[in-house]
Amino acid sequence: MDWNSKRVEAILEHALLEDKATSDATTELTIDPDLRASATVLARQDCILSGLGCIPRFLALFAKLDKKRLARFEVISHPEIFDGVRLRKGQAIAVIRHNARVLLACERVILNLMQRMSGIATLTRQYVDEISSTSTKLLDTRKTIPGLRMLDKYAVLCGGGINHRLDLSDGILIKNNHISLGGGLQQVLTHALANRKPGQQIEVEVRTFEELDLAIKGSADSLLLDNMTPGEVRKAVKIVREQGLNIPIEASGGIHLENIRKYALAGPDYISVGALTHSAPAVDLSIKITAEIY
Repeated sequence: MDWNSKRVEAILEHALLEDKATSDATTELTIDPDLRASATVLARQDCILSGLGCIPRFLALFAKLDKKRLARFEVISHPEIFDGVRLRKGQAIAVIRHNARVLLACERVILNLMQRMSGIATLTRQYVDEISSTSTKLLDTRKTIPGLRMLDKYAVLCGGGINHRLDLSDGILIKNNHISLGGGLQQVLTHALANRKPGQQIEVEVRTFEELDLAIKGSADSLLLDNMTPGEVRKAVKIVREQGLNIPIEASGGIHLENIRKYALAGPDYISVGALTHSAPAVDLSIKITAEIY
C-alpha cells in the first residue's frame, strides 16, 4: 500500500476534515497546548492487523491542515508488527509520541480506519483458513464502501485473500443484467468477443447448466458459477474439465464461513465472497494516552 499516494491522502484528509480534527473544542479547553504525550495503540482482541501505515500519514496531514501545531512526532512499532501479522489480545501495536492535543484530535480517525481495515483482514483470514487445505483461492468483490475501495481491498490482501476486479474498467465480467438487456447470453458474448481490446479476458456469469453450455460454446475465457449449490458446482467443474478446458472457474453467491469448505472441495479455482468487505465487523482496538514525564 502506498500511503503517500494522492488517492490515499485524499481519503485520510477527508476523514480529518469530516471530524473537524483541527477544531477539537473539548481538547482546546482542557489540555495544555505544549503538553507532549505518548499514545499506545492496543489490540483488545485476537485479530489480523491492517492499516498500520495510516498513523504517520494522519499525523502528517494534521500538521498540513493546522500549521499552529508542532509537526514533530515519532511512531514506534516492533519489527515483528506489520500489516498481515496475527495479533493477540492485549498486544501493543505502536507507540506514538506527539503533542497531546494532536493525539487526542487524531485518536478517533486512526482507530476508525484501523478497526475497519483490521476487521476485513481478520474475516478474510478466517475464510482463507477454512479452505487452506484445498487448491481454491479466495477472491474479494467490488462490494466495498464507496470511496474506500483501495483500503478495503488492501485489507483483504493483508488477510491472505486475492483482489478481483478493482473497478469496472478492470476486466470484462458479463453478468445477468448484461445478458437480459443485451439480447441473451449468446448475443452478448459474441458481441463482446468481437469488440474487446487485445488482451482483455471475458468472464461470464452463469446460473444454469444451459447458460454454462452456451458460455462454453461461445468461448468464454472464464466462468462465474452464480448461486449454485456445492453439488451443482462440482457437476459444472466436471463438465468443463471433461471437455479438456483449463479455463478458470469461480463460484459465488450464498457462500459463507460455514459452507465455503464444501464449495472449495467441489473444485472451483476461485471463490468470491462479498461479505469480506461489506459485512466484516470492526475489530476492537484502543489508544491509551499518557503525559510524558521529563
